[in-house]
Amino acid sequence: MGVVLAATLAGLSGCGGDAKADGSKKATAAAAPSLEKATAAFQDAVAENANGSCPQEAGTCWDEMTRIMGPARTLRKAMKAHKGVSAEFWSPAYAIIDKMEDGYAVGKDQGGGIANVTSNRVTVFGGAHDLSDWLDEHPVE
Repeated sequence: MGVVLAATLAGLSGCGGDAKADGSKKATAAAAPSLEKATAAFQDAVAENANGSCPQEAGTCWDEMTRIMGPARTLRKAMKAHKGVSAEFWSPAYAIIDKMEDGYAVGKDQGGGIANVTSNRVTVFGGAHDLSDWLDEHPVE
């Protein structure tokens, strides 16, 4: 009986190493993309919107705002994960993204763009252009 218990405990303790490896894989999968890739994806989303994908008469433009907010959120994660640049440097960018989030929340509160809430457009799209300009003016290498 003691041999079986010892073998069982030895087998169980061996599983701990696998759990650590699995945890490490999950952490790697959840890691933020590079700042360069996140910035490019955000800038592409802003440029796509600038090409007229959301006309004024289109209601809230919920889908277009969603296509901008996703890359903005990813960009924030990349900024936080980027080494060698202080949080103070990113503060203006974070403030712009926070403002965009507030505008996006207005649309979400209205049922994801079902209601004709136009006040959030300026906050989200204007903020996206402000952030795009800020990124151009503050390159990070």
